Amino acid sequence: MTDQTGQHKRCQHCRRILPEQQGAGRPRRFCSGACRQREWVYRQRAVELKLSDDELIVMRDQLDALYDELYVLACAVQDVQRDGSTNTDVTATQARDALRWIIEAAGPLVDLDRLSLIRP
Repeated sequence: MTDQTGQHKRCQHCRRILPEQQGAGRPRRFCSGACRQREWVYRQRAVELKLSDDELIVMRDQLDALYDELYVLACAVQDVQRDGSTNTDVTATQARDALRWIIEAAGPLVDLDRLSLIRP
């Protein structure tokens, strides 16, 4: 599902891309009932804490872990870019190895559900 700017519409809670909507009706805002319920609870908590829509509470160790995983991915991308720029005759095996390296580095970021970011 895309918005007017051509960007994918995302679940208001978990930020997953929403599937294309079939037929008439209100546009989807959540990917599931569980996300809709969690978002409602978080909005109620935000009111209690007097937080704006742009504020989010995150545990320091989880934020540090996310930064660490992003750093590993950035290093993998830089390694592949450097190797590709110095070696113009890349074999299919080398290309597969480079792709495998990036996929392995991105693996922990694919499953963002394990990062239970604490929202209000």
